Amino acid sequence: MTPYSLAFYMDVVTTGTVLGARPTDSPDRVAEVLGPDFGENRFGDTALCRDYGLAEFHWDRACAESPWSGHHFTVHVHRLGYRSHTKALVGDALRARYGRFSPRLRFQKLRRLLERRGIPLTEIPEYPSNVPYYRTFWQPDSHVAVSVIGTYGEYSTPDDLRVGDVYSLQAPVSFDEVAWRRGRAG
Repeated sequence: MTPYSLAFYMDVVTTGTVLGARPTDSPDRVAEVLGPDFGENRFGDTALCRDYGLAEFHWDRACAESPWSGHHFTVHVHRLGYRSHTKALVGDALRARYGRFSPRLRFQKLRRLLERRGIPLTEIPEYPSNVPYYRTFWQPDSHVAVSVIGTYGEYSTPDDLRVGDVYSLQAPVSFDEVAWRRGRAG
């Protein structure tokens, strides 16, 4: 049995979902899964972000009359470093399923457990503005990217994380984006 929050992260990387909520699901469907407690940000009539604390889901649409189209989600692991808000940050749905969450996630531990289950992570090039502070690893079946602290940088990385800690998980990261990153890296 994998303890607590580690099981959650493994599920996200393996399935490309948060408790079964896919990045392409509607705002109503995500609220069914994660609950009604979220902050909402709208950017005009064409972009929407719902912040559930640990996870954020993003949608866009062509115009106000069009339905929302799921764009991506991000699991902000780094937010757990602010220990005083962990319970509220995680939310009832995640706590009910996974229990307590640790303030940090070590990448090597996550990677080792995933590899034991036959779920490989491949390093892909980082965006130039994030080098050398972050490294990104990608799971090609679920299209999940794992952002990891590569080196400490004042004002570039959180003070409460160490080198090798997971910063965030994001999905989907498509084959096209990975190819684009690789093409830019040369």
